[in-house]
Amino acid sequence: QVTLVESGGGWVQTGGSLRLSCVASGRSFSTLSMGWFRQAPGKERDLVAAMSWSPGNTVFADFVKGRTSISRDDAKGALILQVHDLKPEDTAVYYCAAKTDAGDLRSISSYNYWGQGTQVTVSS
Repeated sequence: QVTLVESGGGWVQTGGSLRLSCVASGRSFSTLSMGWFRQAPGKERDLVAAMSWSPGNTVFADFVKGRTSISRDDAKGALILQVHDLKPEDTAVYYCAAKTDAGDLRSISSYNYWGQGTQVTVSS
């Protein structure tokens, strides 16, 4: 069983940046593909960004491409998401997710483990 704990959410001013962290426990982090997803009220959960456990496989959603980075620290078991130039439409609950295969990172249903989520609110 893998446990995921997110941190770093809160209120951010429009145009600002956020840094979210997800710490995983219960399984060797280097064997997990990891991703960040978000869900706004009344909308479906969408991929933000994800990284495979195999090197060189990273994906980003179009709505954050160019203003987002995702990184992992296998030694610390942590996944970091940074988003810049935040907009009110980035307001959502952000979830960390993990899975054991290196397949389609965009497939939400393929993720086995989910964190509780952290609220991010962007406004002026």
